[in-house]
Amino acid sequence: MTQEKFPLGKMLIERGIITQENLDAALRKQKEKGGLLGAILIELGFVTEEKIFLPVLAGQMGVDFINLKEMNIPPQVIGKVPAKSAMYYKIIPFDIKDNVLHIATTQPLDVAFLDEISLVVDMKLSAHLSSEKDIAEHIRKYYGVGAETIEKMMGSVQVTEEEESESILEEIDSEASIGKFINQIIIEAHKEHATDVHIEPFEDELKVRYRVDGLLKDAKVPGNLKIFKEAINSRIKILSNLNIAEKRIPQDGRFKVRVKDIDIDLRVSFIPCTFGESVVLRLLNTSQLFQLKDLGLAEKELAILEDLILKPHGIVFLTGPTGSGKTTTLYSCLSRVNTEDKKIITIEDPVEYQLKGIIQIQVNAKVGLTFAQGLRSCLRHDPDIMMVGEVRDLETAQIAIQSALTGHLIFSTLHTNDAVGGIARLSDMGVEPYLITSTVECFIAQRLLRVLCPRCKKIMKVTPEMTRELGSYASSVYSVYEPVGCEFCHHTGFSGRVPIYEFLVMSDDIRVLVMKNVSSMTIKEKAIANGMKTLWDSGVEKVRLGMTALSEVVRVVKGDEEAGT
Repeated sequence: MTQEKFPLGKMLIERGIITQENLDAALRKQKEKGGLLGAILIELGFVTEEKIFLPVLAGQMGVDFINLKEMNIPPQVIGKVPAKSAMYYKIIPFDIKDNVLHIATTQPLDVAFLDEISLVVDMKLSAHLSSEKDIAEHIRKYYGVGAETIEKMMGSVQVTEEEESESILEEIDSEASIGKFINQIIIEAHKEHATDVHIEPFEDELKVRYRVDGLLKDAKVPGNLKIFKEAINSRIKILSNLNIAEKRIPQDGRFKVRVKDIDIDLRVSFIPCTFGESVVLRLLNTSQLFQLKDLGLAEKELAILEDLILKPHGIVFLTGPTGSGKTTTLYSCLSRVNTEDKKIITIEDPVEYQLKGIIQIQVNAKVGLTFAQGLRSCLRHDPDIMMVGEVRDLETAQIAIQSALTGHLIFSTLHTNDAVGGIARLSDMGVEPYLITSTVECFIAQRLLRVLCPRCKKIMKVTPEMTRELGSYASSVYSVYEPVGCEFCHHTGFSGRVPIYEFLVMSDDIRVLVMKNVSSMTIKEKAIANGMKTLWDSGVEKVRLGMTALSEVVRVVKGDEEAGT
């Protein structure tokens, strides 16, 4: 495509994209700070890069603009450019016609640049303009995270898939190569807002998956990554101060990395499996500790929680499955009461977030430091408030109750489906009803719902199927938002998560029922009559507010409610 070239500003004005005033403002800023006019126009918000600016810029340059999002690039085309070259030159090949390789780049008119690439690929090139962001995303998509690092390591060792062994680590030019790949995986996970990275060995591949908003998704990695699985495991063990020779038993550790200005603690867990060791890295962003007001609590729920954490003694239990946000809520409560006049001690397995001003103890069963032993020892350190990571047995429960009876405020967790289930769980452990009623102040059940992407969610009328799901709420819900999927949310329709809660406050009415050993259903019915909002109620409220989809509430809550009935 060839077009007569005009100054960029003139072209944008003639097409009605910007005004003369916009151009003058951009030219003034360019004169003050320098830089490209196009970049300044985008920075000032006068144009958008992909939909308006780049097509016009391509016209000014006399080249085609290529929207990579609309393309599915064949593997044989991708194979024409090595990963390290694609990363170095920031290009992506997308087509071959008449022995000419068509590439997307941000520099389609740089002759020296294109000649250099042509020598690498040994083909004639046709350069097209595209977005730098799109090019970077497509390099990750088609070559995989860290592809150029793996390619470099493959070139530095002579190895086949049958020869994979830890000795490869010694042959690689520098151990930093494996370190660099692990850093790239962690940085990518951070960009994706992942909470966990799973590195899983199978017979014919080494799979990497990220947990994003509670669900696992595959991370695109090079197909030959399996060759380096032992080297990757060894490097992670070295970083975590674990035994690299031990592969028969589980191992846990942690290390810290810095991504830009953010410190990320990584909790590491190894378990042996059929084809090696499975590794999970949990990303803990210490800068993201929430305040109580940021937890998404309703006004009434926030008032209840504020009242609970300021009590001089008693026990507050958070209940829910693993990954439901209990730890985040507990840490938010501790942050709220963490003042100079309070002594706070926690016993955890593991210590996830390190809080300034709080004594934190890591459980170590190998040396006899259990929750019960740690809690017993803590009482001799004159604490005001204690947090026990989990009450798992009768001994821990009894010591926690004794601590509450002697003037301490205790926070802890239980694994139950709902708040009322906490009473049954303690009873099953052997705790007497009178001890439950005299020490426990509240059971709080918690779940996490995915939040609808604000950029693509769509409103729709309630369908008959939704009416059946809503039940008694159907008459008050006329429309709902549903997920669509866009670039911003990686086409999932959701971005982020929000907690929902169920507060069972131990009122006098509830205590009487507990002493009578009535069923959990009877207690729940009485609590609802007294105004308790269930997890389902809380979820539907989020649907009403347009924060989440009804299908998401059904997925997270309905199964648990049915399991508990």
